[in-house]
Amino acid sequence: MKLPQVNILEGITFVVSDMHGDIEPDPDEPTGLFYRDMRHLSRWQARLNGNQLDALSGEAVEYDEAVFFLVEPTGTIYRNPTVSLLRRRHVGDGMREELELTSHSMEPLTLELSILFAADFADIFEIKDRLQKTGRFYRRVGPDEVTLGYERGAFRRETIVRAAGAFFTDESATFRITLQPRQTWRTEVEVGVATAAVRPVVKRAHEPNMPIGLQEWLDAAPRLDTGWDDLRRVYHRSLVDLAALRFYPESVPDSSLPAAGLPWFMALFGRDSLITSYQALPFVPEMCRTTLRALAAQQATEIDDFRDAEPGKILHELRQGELAYFRERPQSPYYGTADATPLFLIVLDEYERWTGDRETVQALEGAARAALGWMERYGDLDGDGFIEYLTRNPETGLRVQCWKDSWNSIVYPDGTIAALPHATCEIQGYAYDARRRMARLARECWGDLALADRLERDADALRKRFHEAFWLPDEGFYALARDGGGQLVPTLASNMGHLLWSGIVPDENVDRVVEHLLGDNLFSGWGVRTVAAGQRAYNPMEYHNGTVWPHDNALITMGLTRYGRYTEAARLAAAMLEAAPYFQFRLPEALVGTDRRATGVPVAYASACSPQAWSSGTPLLLLRSMMGLEPRRDGLGMDAHVPLRCGHVALSGVPGWWGRADVFSLGTVPT
Repeated sequence: MKLPQVNILEGITFVVSDMHGDIEPDPDEPTGLFYRDMRHLSRWQARLNGNQLDALSGEAVEYDEAVFFLVEPTGTIYRNPTVSLLRRRHVGDGMREELELTSHSMEPLTLELSILFAADFADIFEIKDRLQKTGRFYRRVGPDEVTLGYERGAFRRETIVRAAGAFFTDESATFRITLQPRQTWRTEVEVGVATAAVRPVVKRAHEPNMPIGLQEWLDAAPRLDTGWDDLRRVYHRSLVDLAALRFYPESVPDSSLPAAGLPWFMALFGRDSLITSYQALPFVPEMCRTTLRALAAQQATEIDDFRDAEPGKILHELRQGELAYFRERPQSPYYGTADATPLFLIVLDEYERWTGDRETVQALEGAARAALGWMERYGDLDGDGFIEYLTRNPETGLRVQCWKDSWNSIVYPDGTIAALPHATCEIQGYAYDARRRMARLARECWGDLALADRLERDADALRKRFHEAFWLPDEGFYALARDGGGQLVPTLASNMGHLLWSGIVPDENVDRVVEHLLGDNLFSGWGVRTVAAGQRAYNPMEYHNGTVWPHDNALITMGLTRYGRYTEAARLAAAMLEAAPYFQFRLPEALVGTDRRATGVPVAYASACSPQAWSSGTPLLLLRSMMGLEPRRDGLGMDAHVPLRCGHVALSGVPGWWGRADVFSLGTVPT
């Protein structure tokens, strides 16, 4: 049974411990202190006179701070403890822990408090794949510190444990303490981290590690007022989690963008960062600009089979650990995604529509044209006009390169895995939308009318070709994909909801698509399932074959709104938001797809990331959908269709090219 964990993070530094605050050595789980994709502490345990203490409480009180209240073990309910230990932990470019040991005895006590530590320096991929280290470990013991190190050629990582007044060995720091009755003893232990080139300073308690602190971040976002108190709490949690996930990429060091999610994906991801930035654009637009600039800076310029790169392609994932450094994994960066490139173009246009920042659009014109070039030259593998994917690195590349990127996600209804290459339906919608949007930028920002006209013709042709190739008239929905033999994969799945978001669905097909999305087989009561029930391929606990993903549902909700299906959009938005309070107002990465009527409560997917960037961004996009917020030539437009249960929704200070705007609506739509 998986024990409760306490997670704190700030950007690319995070700590996963148990409720004692202890980190147990575990080669298979991402517990520990992590920095830049490697584990800098694999063991961190407090012991009083050699014994583990009992935990009365342990929880995160802020995204970067946790508090643990421990007591001496007595071995019986008939004897009360007389010693307590308060551990207050902060994370940010390392870790700092404040210790308070208090005597509640009537007699003086002599105690030994020890911190046991170790660092296995496991790369995040080594933990996933259970790989052994090949470099050299070393340790140096100084008067008030110990350095734990690992090196392999020019690659080096270090963990430095410091504490005044402790007796150090190479695996422990021990404090010998005499306490008078009611006396409290205090100290502080610092854990520094370092690479061969970087040795950051560990932040002190309540000291902002980011140029923009949490309160400043929250103050810059619109203020929400609503009659639905849970919605207010979910909104606040989303903003706090997005603040926690921020990091400052080396290519754009003055601005932040979101890491994808704790614990496995604390890095720059193309698809995840773009969708999260799109979700957050009307609320915290800074992340969108940074994401676009950072991804453009890493845009592929050459063909590299190991990294699935071609000129103009937007990256999938960038890692900074040992295996990427030595090209034992392709994430340096890796380009194995077919959707990040059209999504880059979609988000670039959306960013300009909201902010009016034409300077950035001008600066990224070359990147945008290169991305268009990739779609037209490299994305279409067989010349049929559709974007397909097929890894050229079968050893360590991704087999599936759409958003449902697990190996078995593109599956026939009977459970048969579709042969590669795949042309998934939603990516064709993204390509259509990207061409439409780039036509607008070409006409209005770049002054290239010929390109604008050509892109509009290409988009119209793609829309017609897509409908003819993917529509299943007897079933009344779009096929999940075309496989390597050109055969349709007629699986009823959530992917077609993204087609509404992109606008590629002709009006005459909308009714049947919406009926399926909100029908009993796809809609669980909490959201749209990734794969519909009633098919052999469906498993409510399979990562992409039956679970419910919040970000997936947020994009579907935007698609329903785009086509004027306000009642269905409000129903879907309300269902998602009703799930969040069961998880401390934070939507997890994915929910089990079991019917709501069966469980009564939402169930998180077993290994769901939390917080996860595009799940944190989901409530923001749902708010935009409910309020019908759109940037227009005359300012911020609103066409609200708010669920009745909200009572009212008011957003004060929505940012955009117009400055700040206030919007208000009563809840009118029954759900």
